[in-house]
Amino acid sequence: MTDRLETKFIHSAGVDSKTGAVNVPIYLSSTFHQQSIDEFGPYDYSRSGNPTRQALEDTIAKLENGTRGFAFASGMAAISSAFMLLESGDHVLVSEDVYGGTYRFITEVLGKFGIEHSFVNMTDLDEVAKAFRPNTKVIYIETPSNPVMNITDIEIAAKLAKANGCLTFVDNTFMTPLYQNPLDLGADLVLHSATKFLSGHSDIVAGLAVTKDAALGDRLGFIQNSFGSVLGAQDSYLLIQGIKTLGARLKQSSESAQKIAEFLHRHPVVEEVYYPGFSFHPGNPIQERQASGYGAVLSLRLPDKNTARIFKDALRIPVFAVSLGAVETILSYPATMSHAAMPEDERKKRGITDGLFRFSVGLEHIDDLLEDLEQALEKVRVKSKLSIAN
Repeated sequence: MTDRLETKFIHSAGVDSKTGAVNVPIYLSSTFHQQSIDEFGPYDYSRSGNPTRQALEDTIAKLENGTRGFAFASGMAAISSAFMLLESGDHVLVSEDVYGGTYRFITEVLGKFGIEHSFVNMTDLDEVAKAFRPNTKVIYIETPSNPVMNITDIEIAAKLAKANGCLTFVDNTFMTPLYQNPLDLGADLVLHSATKFLSGHSDIVAGLAVTKDAALGDRLGFIQNSFGSVLGAQDSYLLIQGIKTLGARLKQSSESAQKIAEFLHRHPVVEEVYYPGFSFHPGNPIQERQASGYGAVLSLRLPDKNTARIFKDALRIPVFAVSLGAVETILSYPATMSHAAMPEDERKKRGITDGLFRFSVGLEHIDDLLEDLEQALEKVRVKSKLSIAN
């Protein structure tokens, strides 16, 4: 019998073989004694490897059905290291509405190393197919995309990539291994901002990567060791603990997110709700096919910045902050938070308006969240009418 994911989340790290401890020991050591000048043990220096981090890396590799996992000091460290697999003269295709930090790295850093890029609408596979160049080496996908929740067909995109001799990288932060396994759909490398749902408690910053085959794993392992932006033992332990509860946390948050999306869709003040669980969402058929859930993140658009300010000030439960995927509900304003690095004209092209909020649903009681949203939107409605009247 094959253990299901919820079981794997709890038991993948195993028990300590020496003591039987049910939690992975935290090895707070930068260096390790060696018995011989001729042969070293499995660990010598914690940048190159640490037993606690290794347990985490083995865990995420199992959960994503890959050959090798890697833990980094942040999600951007994982993404940046993956892009360092490229060489000068290479070209990369990137999801048009990618996370702002990824946009910044691609537009302001990669070019310094002679690496070219093109942003494409990954929901239009004809556009993707036409965008390949002879020097294209990687297709980089975010699905659902941040923050307007566009859906890319991973399997077809990966086939296009392979036909053009390219690797496929997928940011799986929003879905996690619970709902989506990009490597099973043909991707070569999967990435996570583990700060988010995998950790789930807003207490660490971390990034993870998993490779499909051993050869690519060796290459990324060399980059990880050379750059040295690795996750420390303490944070590795905390992330393992967070992963253990992922199944329960994300399921409850996702159930609440669906109810909230439906409520917001019906509300007259809200102009649009971006949520892949809607049957009328353009990407819903693809999401149904390649994922087993819709996740706990949605976005909503209000008319303008003034109504956005009223809405934010009226809410009492959500934390107004950067990030997502935590036990507390987090309201974010992409224009000045996650996508602040993106020029205004580029944001607007991607639907990131001054009235757009991203809403990451936490574990609060659903009725409390709905009541809070209702009273906040009522204040928006009343104050907007008064403004028009005056």
